[in-house]
Amino acid sequence: MNSPSLVDITLHWIAVLFYVLAALANTSGLIFEKRKWEGRGYGLVLAGLAVHSAALLYRWWLAGHGPYMARYEVLSADAWMALVVFLGFVRIYPRIRPASIVVFPGVFLLLAIGIFTNPEIRKLPPTLSSIWLVLHVSFYKIALATLLIALAFSLFYILKNRGDAAWHARLPDPGAMDIFAFRFAGFGFIFWAIGMLAGSIWAYQSWGRFWAWDPVETWSLFTWALFGLYLHLRRFFGWHGEKAAWLFCACFVVAVLAMFFTPVLSSSVHSEYFQ
Repeated sequence: MNSPSLVDITLHWIAVLFYVLAALANTSGLIFEKRKWEGRGYGLVLAGLAVHSAALLYRWWLAGHGPYMARYEVLSADAWMALVVFLGFVRIYPRIRPASIVVFPGVFLLLAIGIFTNPEIRKLPPTLSSIWLVLHVSFYKIALATLLIALAFSLFYILKNRGDAAWHARLPDPGAMDIFAFRFAGFGFIFWAIGMLAGSIWAYQSWGRFWAWDPVETWSLFTWALFGLYLHLRRFFGWHGEKAAWLFCACFVVAVLAMFFTPVLSSSVHSEYFQ
């Protein structure tokens, strides 16, 4: 292991500061219907993203590998991907902008939690270096990002169904929120599956087997099956509205446990790369 760089840590803290200010400005703009504040929130989050990107690239250069060898790197990259994916979808579907009230705080919390873990640089064993590892990690991060957007609209649906606050007028109509949650969940479901497949190929290259049923693999498969159940119930059994929203929230909690807690609590191949 190598000692962490002060530049690396400082850049990450600056990014956190930008993200916190962005979340405050954006949330205030949405709730109090201040378009100017909301716009400033997006400006601040882009500034934070620029600093965050520089921090990740600098860390990559120092470590000689991508951000997937320690909890510090993993959480930082998860936050970066969640924001990039969200901003990309906002350009295509401006109606999902209110999801920022969940995405922006989620991004700075992931990054801040990562900073408080062990920032030491760990080298990737040459035997494990593979493009399939990069794809495996990237697809899971994309899946998590889209599932976070689906979570936002599931929560919005529940809140709007339980009461009618003034800021709810900024949200899409309930039918649109229901559809957004369903479609982004489907997107995440597909990329979760591709991530598992890429991981299986990487495992075969590295250890000569596709699947070992270690706790992380098992929980990942179980989580994917839960999201599949959610989509199946919606598509073929007519589940929608608040019932579907609560089910998705439960699935998302399981996904968080599978991705961030199982590697810490269990002893497996995956836990070695999440310390």
